[in-house]
Amino acid sequence: MGAADSRVFRVLLRHWWLALLLMGVSFVLFGIASLNLLAVLQANLRFLLEHGVDAVREGALQQLLELVAYGYAAAAFYVIFKVCEKALVVRITHRKED
Repeated sequence: MGAADSRVFRVLLRHWWLALLLMGVSFVLFGIASLNLLAVLQANLRFLLEHGVDAVREGALQQLLELVAYGYAAAAFYVIFKVCEKALVVRITHRKED
C-alpha cells in the first residue's frame, strides 16, 4: 500500500467484501447505463441533423444532453468497477512483510 492511496482505496483494501459488492453493483449499473447508448445517440444525432429546429422543439436536444449524462454515468460506474478490481487484486497478491 503506497503513501498516495486514497482513504476510499484503503477502506476497500481492508473490507474485501465491500469491494466485491461494490464492484458487482457498479458492473451491473455500467451495463444498464451503457445499454444501446451508442445506437440511441446515433439516432438522436441523425434526427437532429435531418429535422433541425423541429427536432429541438420535439425534445431531441434535451434527449441528447440526457444521453451524454448517461455516458458520463456509465464511465463513472466503470471507474468504480476498476478501483474495486484493483483493491481486490492488491489484497489478493500483496504479502505482508513481518
